[in-house]
This record gives sequence, structure tokens and C-alpha cells, in this order.
Amino acid sequence: MFAGRSGLFLAIALATALTAARGDAAEKKYGPGVTDTEIKIGQTIAYSGPASSFGTVGHTISAYYRMINDRGGINGRKINFISADDGYAPPKTVEQTRRLVEQEKVLAIVGSLGSPTNASVQRYLNDRKVPQLFLFTGAARFRDPQTWPWTMAGDLSFVNETRAFARFIMENRPEAKIGILYQNDDYGKDHINGLKSGLGDKAASMIVAEVPYDSTDPTIDSQIVALKASGADVLVEASLPKFAAQSIRKAYDIGWKPLHIVSFPAASIPLTLQPAGLDKSVGLVTAAFLKEPGDPTWKDDPEVAEYVAFLKRYNPEADPNDWSNVIAYYHAAAVAHLLTACGDDLTRENLMYQATHMDHVHVPMLLPGITFDTSPTDYSPVKQMQLRRFDGARWVGFGGIVNG
Repeated sequence: MFAGRSGLFLAIALATALTAARGDAAEKKYGPGVTDTEIKIGQTIAYSGPASSFGTVGHTISAYYRMINDRGGINGRKINFISADDGYAPPKTVEQTRRLVEQEKVLAIVGSLGSPTNASVQRYLNDRKVPQLFLFTGAARFRDPQTWPWTMAGDLSFVNETRAFARFIMENRPEAKIGILYQNDDYGKDHINGLKSGLGDKAASMIVAEVPYDSTDPTIDSQIVALKASGADVLVEASLPKFAAQSIRKAYDIGWKPLHIVSFPAASIPLTLQPAGLDKSVGLVTAAFLKEPGDPTWKDDPEVAEYVAFLKRYNPEADPNDWSNVIAYYHAAAVAHLLTACGDDLTRENLMYQATHMDHVHVPMLLPGITFDTSPTDYSPVKQMQLRRFDGARWVGFGGIVNG
């Protein structure tokens, strides 16, 4: 169990020392992309297209691995991280993933972004037994070890998130009329499934409208007008930051004031709330599983201080208060833990073994009380969260840590 950044690097240092102590007597086992000096891993992410605001995730992950390499790497091996632009377009994801696996010969695909994009290569990677790990998606299909044994997501489950939203609505607005705005893919549909599951028998009477949008749509103004016309007084939204900003702004402009709940991928203050208008965003509710650097609660927190110092040195252009950079940092730390745990058995099989045997692993920036826990039958590392409300300047947590 790691207690912050110092604990993480101590564990890496100890692993390196133990490896050296064993000497040549310990058999080294390497998969593709691994040598005595290198570990090659790959990622696809949107540096262009409708989800390009998430490009900062790839830049921050790359910066984290540069820091790791500057400190000696993982057990003496430098991380060679290849991050490829797929424009949030599944055909491009397929093209780039095949290049990473067949030409670059990476050990694994780690931290790729998006539900439709990751789904497009899930069969390809599983058929070839290539680990597809810690993906930036909360969709249920990436937590199904029986069907997809080589795939594991790293975010909070979308179904768990909206189950928590459902409980919150029933406790605070038992007579609510709920409208749902969702992206027309696994990302959006998983949120609908979670909300309906959480509402149970009341789903049919409480949900009055389900309105989709496509990630290629230029605007969702008409969807917001339709949702208001449905009579909904609660809006649950599963969208990307670009569209969440549009919905917040449009609802304000037409005088619609529902209880507005947004999924955590669209909860970034710089990417969503600032473009929408901070004054227009007051009262929004979301879920979180990571610390918010701008929250005074964490002003003396060592992990937050280390995160801010890291960005200042290795990625100074990045906004430390952007949720996307926080999750990138946390993700890269989790990958570093996993590679360290593999020791000198850096095979694809052992990488999956380590990923599926995490027991109360603390990763920097997780909220207190939340840890990584997995098993061969449980591919959902993060199961807990805290609900938060925006006060015009920052997200403010309320209630304790809850399970989905």
C-alpha cells in the first residue's frame, strides 16, 4: 500500500534493490517491448477532434513517465511511452492500435481514451492477448473478465456513478421529473442503465425524457430545448466537456433551472465550467474519486503539493486545477505501480496477473478511503466516490464516501 508520492518512489527503489540483490540467479522473463533497459507501452487518445480537450491527459502522462525515467525508471528500465492521436474516431483507433501492437510491438495498451474508441479494438487486443489496461472509460464492457479477460478500465464505473446519482435524487427530489442528455454510444448508454438501475421501480415514472446527441454534432441547443419542454426539473447529463459547456450555457440562456447533474468526465472547471460561465454553473452536482487541487481542504496535503510541483517542472503549460491533469497523474502512478510489481517478469501474462490482484492499493490523488481493489473476477478497480456541488468557484464535497 502506497502512502503518497514518497511511498510510491520508496516502493520502486526497494523493488529495484531487491532485483539487484537476486542478481543473475533470478530468471528474467520479457514480453514484447521489454529489454533490460526499456519497457515500451502505447496509448491512443484524442489530440484532435471532438474530444481534443482531453489531449492534456496524454501530455501529462508523458510528463510523468519522463519524471520516472529521470529517477532511474522502473527497476532500472526506462519507460518508452508512445501516445498516438486517434481523433476520438474508432477507425483511427483501430489503425493506430494495430501500428502500436504490430509495428512498435508494445507490451500493452494503457490509458487509451473513450468508450467507442476502446470498444473498436477490444476484440483485436483480446484475441492477441495484449493487455488493454487502465482505460479512460467507465463503461461496463471494460469490466467484464469473462468476456474480455485482457481488458480493464481505470476510471470510476459509469453505472456505479449514476446509481449514486439515483439515490441522491430519490432522497432529495422524490417527486422529480428526470430528463437525460446522453452521448449516443456506450458512454451515454451506460449512464442510462445505471440511473435506471438505481431508480428501480420508480424509473418508468420519474424519467420523462431521454435525448441523445452524437459526438460529431456541432451543437446540442435543440436537445436542451426539448428537455426543458418535457417538463423535466432534474437534468442528468452524460456528455463530453464541449457539450456539457453548451448545455449549461443554453439552459441558463432559456431560463431553465433544473437540478443539473453531470458525469465526472465532464466536470472539469477549466474545460467545462469556465467556457460555460462559472456563474451559470452554480449548483451543478457531480461525483468525484480524486482530490481537487483548488479545494482548500487539500491546501496542506503532501500528495497535492507533489502533484503541483510535478506539473510545474515537467508540464508547466498544464493547469493543475484541470481534472484531466489530475486523473492523468493518478493514472500514470497506477501504471508505474503495476510495472514495478511485475519485477523482472515483464510478460503480458504477469502484467494481467498483477492488474487482477490489487489489494487496497493506494494511488496518489485518490480521495481518502478509496483504494484500488481487483480480483480475477472483479475488473473494477475504483468503486467508491463522493458527490460534489459547484459553488461558483470550486466543487464542494458533501456527504461521505459512497459505493455505487
